[in-house]
Amino acid sequence: MRRVSTIVSVVVLAAQMAAQKKTPIADSWIAAWNSHDVEEVVAIFTADVLYEDVTFGAANHGSAELRKFAASIFDAVPDAKFELVNSSADRRHGSIEWIFSGTDHGLYKTGKRFSVRGVSVIDLRGGRISRNLDYYDAASIMRQVGLLPPEKLLQQNNVEE
Repeated sequence: MRRVSTIVSVVVLAAQMAAQKKTPIADSWIAAWNSHDVEEVVAIFTADVLYEDVTFGAANHGSAELRKFAASIFDAVPDAKFELVNSSADRRHGSIEWIFSGTDHGLYKTGKRFSVRGVSVIDLRGGRISRNLDYYDAASIMRQVGLLPPEKLLQQNNVEE
């Protein structure tokens, strides 16, 4: 009996984890960015959206600015790919945890591949995103494309001091 109970608990926990991983708005967000189509990206946001890349301090207000921002991402990283890690959302707020990877052709123009974890904190209105704040570690990207020394080198230098 105890074994059956344990198996049932594991199945229920796995189902809960799977349910937490995906939300319809997160699926739409990932699909839009992976489409490499500016209009598909703009379509999941309200016309008066605030889309902020907090890491770089870039705030985009409204569809026109978001359109330019999305185009700049696709130009800088033509093979941009977003992978959904986790998400949660209710009718008004949510978060989308993702991995962004690609080849740097415009951020730093190195031609090198990178992959970085990040999260988008979102507000929703009428089933669309009205506010999107992206958080990720730019230093991680810079290390991977060769603009900062590897983290191991930095740790070694700190130990030697």
